[in-house]
Amino acid sequence: MTPSIRDLAAACGLSVSTVSKALNGYSDVSEKTREQVRQAAETLGYHASAIARSLKTGRSFNLGVLYSDDTESGFTHNYFGPVLQAFKKEAERRGYDITFISKGQQGMSYLQHCSFRSLDGVCIVCSHFSDPEVQELLSGPLPVVTVDYVFNNRSCVQSDNRTGMELLTRYVIARGHRRIAYIAGDDGAVSGLRVTAFRRVLHEAGIPLPEDYLAAGRYHDPATARRVTRRILALPEPPTCILMPDDTAALGGMDAIRAAGLRIPEDISIAGFDGVPILQMCKPKLTTVRQDTETIGISAARKLIHLIEQPDTTFTEILSVPCALLEGETVSSLV
Repeated sequence: MTPSIRDLAAACGLSVSTVSKALNGYSDVSEKTREQVRQAAETLGYHASAIARSLKTGRSFNLGVLYSDDTESGFTHNYFGPVLQAFKKEAERRGYDITFISKGQQGMSYLQHCSFRSLDGVCIVCSHFSDPEVQELLSGPLPVVTVDYVFNNRSCVQSDNRTGMELLTRYVIARGHRRIAYIAGDDGAVSGLRVTAFRRVLHEAGIPLPEDYLAAGRYHDPATARRVTRRILALPEPPTCILMPDDTAALGGMDAIRAAGLRIPEDISIAGFDGVPILQMCKPKLTTVRQDTETIGISAARKLIHLIEQPDTTFTEILSVPCALLEGETVSSLV
């Protein structure tokens, strides 16, 4: 016989209303109680009726994810993949399913697709935010949370890119470097923050930035990083350290350095950004900035669910997740 919510309440020693609130993620139930109910539900084999829950709450308990990555790497993306995985895990823990949304299906826009799927809200990750249909979704009636993109009157979860870049640049300067180049990523808000932080730290330290030391690159593109690094190494006075847009791009930069017959870090230093775990197992260990992808994904899911379940008491805000410097072994000391 399939256990009922009353059976579950009896097993927990709680009221039916408390168990119902715990299952539906209400904020006035403690995390300890929610975990107690979840464990008891798993033990008893209790599964709430999705149809009954939807009729009672007027919600589908289905979250949309708009994810558009030019590299088409999906969940294997070194940054957005872990963010999406953490988002999915937290959403499912709170009783929500995930639907990836797209346009073009039966001529529907993103917003129409959301309506067609009866989605309760949407998380927008790594998309072309200038796309009119993305702008329509951002301006529409659905609760929306973005990752790494600030839009007026929408909540955003992002890494503290400014502080991360400041930590990295100051670390390189403290190691004695004065000729520091930076290959920035694709144009956008994140790149803008990092470039400004880089310039500002150099300015405060009284270190000049030659025009050729600040170059345009692409995120997660080793081939572009390799080509730009070759150009920088060919300068009459090359830098002693090159900062890369991210760890994946750093692989291309390191390849160019070694192809030029130079050693890392004895002849030239290099640093990345992201903190990709596998590159922390390579030799030499890459100096980089770790982005807390798990916290970003969890925070985005929690914020979106709060906006859905408690719209009158949930603030629209920008949540900035701290970064951490990983010193690694690819930045030499010149002092």
